Amino acid sequence: MKNNVPCTSLNIKTQMNWKQLLSLKRFGDTQQRIRKDQNDTRIGFEVDYDRIIFSDSFRSLQDKTQVVPLSKTDFVHTRLTHSLEVSVVGRSLGRIVGKQLLEKYPELKEAGYQINDFGAIVASACLAHDIGNPPFGHSGEKAIGEYFKTGNGLKYKESLTKKEWQDLIDFEGNANGFRILNESRKGIEGGLRMSYATLGAFMKYPKESLPKKPTQHIIDKKYGFFQSDKAIFMEVAEDLGLKKVREGEDITYSRHPLAFLVEAADDICYTIIDFEDGINLGLIEEEFALEYLINLVRDTINTEKYYQLTTKQDRLSYLRALAIGNLITEAAHVFIENESLILKGDYHISLLDKSKYEAQINDIIKISVDNIYKSKEVIEKEISGYRILADLLDVFITAINNSFERKATNYDKLLMNLLPAKYQQLNDHLYVRILAVCSFIAGMSDGAAILLHKKIKGVEI
Repeated sequence: MKNNVPCTSLNIKTQMNWKQLLSLKRFGDTQQRIRKDQNDTRIGFEVDYDRIIFSDSFRSLQDKTQVVPLSKTDFVHTRLTHSLEVSVVGRSLGRIVGKQLLEKYPELKEAGYQINDFGAIVASACLAHDIGNPPFGHSGEKAIGEYFKTGNGLKYKESLTKKEWQDLIDFEGNANGFRILNESRKGIEGGLRMSYATLGAFMKYPKESLPKKPTQHIIDKKYGFFQSDKAIFMEVAEDLGLKKVREGEDITYSRHPLAFLVEAADDICYTIIDFEDGINLGLIEEEFALEYLINLVRDTINTEKYYQLTTKQDRLSYLRALAIGNLITEAAHVFIENESLILKGDYHISLLDKSKYEAQINDIIKISVDNIYKSKEVIEKEISGYRILADLLDVFITAINNSFERKATNYDKLLMNLLPAKYQQLNDHLYVRILAVCSFIAGMSDGAAILLHKKIKGVEI
């Protein structure tokens, strides 16, 4: 007891510990999984990677564009290629950090943990990091939220709790991803049944949608799970020993330390590779752009080799590889330097925000925002995405609600036939029905959403 403040779980738990954070437990396990008992030819964390790769939700990312929505040019990365690239960067980060952590904590090595375990956990979480994102990029999240905030979905507000409503008006791809990885249905309990260590690394924002706090703490930037998934989130957080940030009814935990590496891998890839896409699309002048990339690699560039390269693609590829390598090294260094603070839950910013390359990164991001994300092509196609998603939400939510109330029209029945069985949740709870439709639409590829929209509008038969 200090200053007459009673000791709570928040006061008692001073920091997280790595052995607990590296839990191999999966949904439904009744016994602890021991690392030394794992088959080293295919450890549990590698099973996570395989399950994500073979999932339908991951496959749909091949038709979700990373930078320019709906673009059919060969230059542009899709969400799928972006996710694969992020997983490669994440694997390197995990292995670099893992090597140093095993030296610092010999008890981990005694328990059977290896360098590759850290790489596999981070790579798996990275692979899944965009799995819940709707069509049309981040504007897709905003479009779904806007449908409920100002569109026809506003009429459901009074029938939902404040947190359920917040889930919808701030529809979040990270929370939808957590739902996809864990959603139970008949015959498939626990979804993909990922290891809790990988789920922890995946959860960049381990909090619910309320309270919405405008703080500088990185976990308050977004939220990480829907109200329907609170129970499994709590089970994962408690098993991993994540540190509670707030007491009371509002759930907020500190990040799993490896979530910082997942975030860094994503930041590295979208900073460098989105920039490269912009150059290849002609949205950023090559000479101007190369100068900015060179600022990231001045200490490692071989100028003789660079000037022997004769094509734009070769020069870009060389600088991109060097830049990514430098940022991997730097992010791992920042993590190890701050590892004690991270375990205590007292590190509140991204790794690259503390990087010696912060100024150069910010310069590149500013150019990308001005020249790529705000380009006419991107804006026009994001506008189309708003209309498409609003229309799809409207007809399918109406159909599922009318079906539940046993007053479905023939049109509603036809629409329900298009709704996959796992989304036909005629649940007593309105929130569950609406969220099922949101998940169905969020799971569509760009092309599938466009085609279905044309069909419901009678434009294409």
